[in-house]
Amino acid sequence: MNAFVLRRYWPILVMLLGLRLVYWLGAFPNPDEAYYWLWGQHLDWSYFDHPPWHAWVQGGFTAAFGRSPFVLRLPNLLTTGLLLWLYGVICQRLYGRQGANAFGLTVLLLLSSPLFFLFLAMAWHDHWLIWFGTVSGYCLIRFLSCDRPPVYAWLYAAGLLMGLAGLCKYVALLLGLGYLVAIASHPRWRSLFTNGHLYGAIGLALLVMTPVFWWNSQHDWASFQFYLGRSVQAESSTIDWFGPIGFVLLSALLFGPLHSWLTWQCRQRGLMSPFGATYQRVAFSVFATSSLLLAALSLIAPVLYYWNILAYPLLLPLLAGHFLSPQRLHGVRDRRLLHTTLGLGIVVATVLVVHFTFMPLTALISDTGDDDTRMVYGWLPTAEWLKREAAAFAEPPLLLTTDYRSASALAYILNDPTVLAISGRVDQFDFWYKTAELNGRSGLLLGDDWHPICPTHLTMFDETTSPTTFSAQHWGTFIKQYTLVRGNDFQAEGMTADPFSPEYPLAFTTDGEQCASP
Repeated sequence: MNAFVLRRYWPILVMLLGLRLVYWLGAFPNPDEAYYWLWGQHLDWSYFDHPPWHAWVQGGFTAAFGRSPFVLRLPNLLTTGLLLWLYGVICQRLYGRQGANAFGLTVLLLLSSPLFFLFLAMAWHDHWLIWFGTVSGYCLIRFLSCDRPPVYAWLYAAGLLMGLAGLCKYVALLLGLGYLVAIASHPRWRSLFTNGHLYGAIGLALLVMTPVFWWNSQHDWASFQFYLGRSVQAESSTIDWFGPIGFVLLSALLFGPLHSWLTWQCRQRGLMSPFGATYQRVAFSVFATSSLLLAALSLIAPVLYYWNILAYPLLLPLLAGHFLSPQRLHGVRDRRLLHTTLGLGIVVATVLVVHFTFMPLTALISDTGDDDTRMVYGWLPTAEWLKREAAAFAEPPLLLTTDYRSASALAYILNDPTVLAISGRVDQFDFWYKTAELNGRSGLLLGDDWHPICPTHLTMFDETTSPTTFSAQHWGTFIKQYTLVRGNDFQAEGMTADPFSPEYPLAFTTDGEQCASP
């Protein structure tokens, strides 16, 4: 098997993999990584923000190997390896003797995409979603491309893996809709709509997602209502005509400007083999269905660019075909475009690694702004400060913060899953709010300028001290200032007993970023 591309571009490949390794080993968990790690310490059938798969994995890996950035992101190494293996299989089937070159190009395009650099590197739900979604697509393509009596095992495998993708994030629904559009687009495949096996595969996917349905049924369908509320049930009746434009431009930028241009170009290039023609139709059906639905949704509600992440993985081997030379095995065509794509990817990846691992670049410009990234830094000295304050209590105090991000980071750095967020934003911590365990205890309440300690926070204690402050720094650069209040006799009964009640003292905003008006 010829592997000219891997031999020619191995320094770039090593550089891109090295940057990812630096992040995996060196970066403190960002707030959401710590948040999902904490879910794994409170195992449940599902969770408010997302389905449970990633939390289950985090819980298992932490129990087996302990807590460290390496263990936190070890599943990412697993899914990335599996995804690269699958791309090798796909490229061999698509391009035959050019399969090794196509695989090398696919890997380079994957690693140089800012979107996939971030979402395959961070210990979020998305890396599992990408793996399960891509391999389910491959199984469906194998089934649809059969020129002999269908092997239904491929169809049921696609359904099973779709269900596992649904256990990662709800946007897996867009992938399933893309599959149905692909089936409806081909005359020979439409007969599947009268075939019980298709509905059996759909039923298998739904069966795999039983834990999600069970958890929601026990919690007033809270997770489903949360996602409906932020999308199709948005309160505003005004149509935002610029919503689709912003969504498309940001999506194209994060996938990669040149990656996006290649997507437009390769739609016109047909593949002759049954597998290739099927692959191309399914990949573009998924891409078009997901992108168009989210663009339409952005007319009436905010749509985040990464909701469309399943639109791209099947496309990458097709994009690689643009650079294959039909005449020469030992060469690539359009080298200038390839080199520009890889160079831009290396620059962006380097900036991201520096920003998230060594120093928030925005902190060098201003003392405020980019609050999410600032939450990554300064936790070791902040935790030491809190430990000194906690040592003054006769018994271990409650450790409380004003936002899920700070609570999650503090829980991770202290390896203490009892840390709790009390805020105006509904989050997973509200489902862990146990009145009997909290009532009457003394505690430390941590806030910051982004999510301040408000008078309503203080009323939840019978008595509080004057606030003290601590400035978190990193390499001598100011990151942010924290505020700490000591409180006695936490009042977790009566009006404070139910975080979901309108009378809950902190039900003053949806994000907790501002205090209630007097």
